[in-house]
Amino acid sequence: MHLASTSVEALNVLDPRSLLSALGAFGMFLILFAETGLLVGFFLPGDSLLFTAGLLCATAATAPLHLSLPAVLIAAAAGALTGAQVGYWIGRRVGPRLLNRPDRPQLHAGVTGARAALDRYGTAKAIVLARFIPVVRTVLNPLAGAVGVPVRTFTVWQVAGGLLWSLGITLAGYALGSRIPIPDVDRYLLPIVAAIVVVSLIPVALELLRSRARNR
Repeated sequence: MHLASTSVEALNVLDPRSLLSALGAFGMFLILFAETGLLVGFFLPGDSLLFTAGLLCATAATAPLHLSLPAVLIAAAAGALTGAQVGYWIGRRVGPRLLNRPDRPQLHAGVTGARAALDRYGTAKAIVLARFIPVVRTVLNPLAGAVGVPVRTFTVWQVAGGLLWSLGITLAGYALGSRIPIPDVDRYLLPIVAAIVVVSLIPVALELLRSRARNR
């Protein structure tokens, strides 16, 4: 009982290593499902989680924290694809009322960015590109459902984008981990994850600035 309590207390869903250590590949499925399918998951660390999981797949099987690459790839793809499809159906049923939340500026900026992407790039390209932009990848799925994007069109392109995003970033982490000496993984992990987070948040920050400028 005490060990279980300690494990729960130590879990931090915003820390990829903590989450993967506690829940493994199943934790990755849950986080990606929530981030891409539920609006409450817009703050979750999808990019850094995928990359960190890839790094940890490259560690030795006897390492304190090692993940199976096939299990991680399956969990990542399943979470990303099922989450997006659920988000789409939520948008179809609930509509724009769920998305128009001015009381949450980051989420509101994501909606603005998603609408701009649909207008600028068209449905197919926007669905694929949104996967690589935090918050936008959370809100574009229900937005696509709310504005009436056909089911087949959405499904085809969300699967293409979801596989490219989830498998691509995971394999990039694995490739880097395979080149870094195993004892040095921890030394590189935090700076790499921090850089991924900063870079991935740049589009959201720019959209927030544009939104404020328009309001003025």
